[in-house]
Amino acid sequence: MKRINIILLGGTKDSTELIKHLKNNYNTHILTTTTTEYGSKLALEAGSDDTISRPLLKDEIIGIINNSDFDLLIDATHPFAEHITQTSVSVSKICSIAYVRFERPPLDFSDIDTSHIIYAKSFENAGEIIAEQIPEGNVLHFAGANTMEEVLKNVSKDRFYPRILKVQKSLEKCEKLGIENDHIIAMKGAASLKENMDLIEEYDASVMITKESGEIGGVVEKIEAANQKDISLIMIKRPIIKELNKKDIVSNLEEFDRKLEKIFGKN
Repeated sequence: MKRINIILLGGTKDSTELIKHLKNNYNTHILTTTTTEYGSKLALEAGSDDTISRPLLKDEIIGIINNSDFDLLIDATHPFAEHITQTSVSVSKICSIAYVRFERPPLDFSDIDTSHIIYAKSFENAGEIIAEQIPEGNVLHFAGANTMEEVLKNVSKDRFYPRILKVQKSLEKCEKLGIENDHIIAMKGAASLKENMDLIEEYDASVMITKESGEIGGVVEKIEAANQKDISLIMIKRPIIKELNKKDIVSNLEEFDRKLEKIFGKN
């Protein structure tokens, strides 16, 4: 197989594992785009040849592809990064470039006690549920800095404790929303069951908010912590992206290899 020039939309743990896999098994040149310097650092450590560490507009992605010799566009962004996935599908068609969506599989709930889960349609809806059904106790927000504002439309910031990466962009969001420093919980990867339980106790939480982001996102540990501490867990359902063709989606490295073989032939 000839060298594959790849533009990879990344910033997730999935994307760094994919970069390592590509570098170990294929002749590739990879440009990874992430929205943060931290994501860029992880991509470079995983083996990406180059990175862009800021959000890109659709026209910018089109310009990068059209001005370089790219063979493949991989979208390995978060399952909840709905807008960028819609954009990546559109870009692949406009630029006539091979496209793969690498998306972690949804969680299998068959052997999980879901009795403490309340499902929400959106983060604003999560805030509405808390305001109506859980008016007492504090709120642990385990769903990223970009989703805080929607929740705070209906929840007082006085009872709101977000667990975020302590990067400038996220801290600025907290400051803009009036979230005090002593309410910010520093994040260092997915929390263990014990860490989640300790946070519930420390912050006197009556509810946690999370995304249905799959096993890799530490959702199982959050569910179990809520069960053991007898508090509610509001879970935002994964968005269905109608623009996405199911044939373009792979959810593990074996499926990814088969997809690449279909596109480029045997390695």
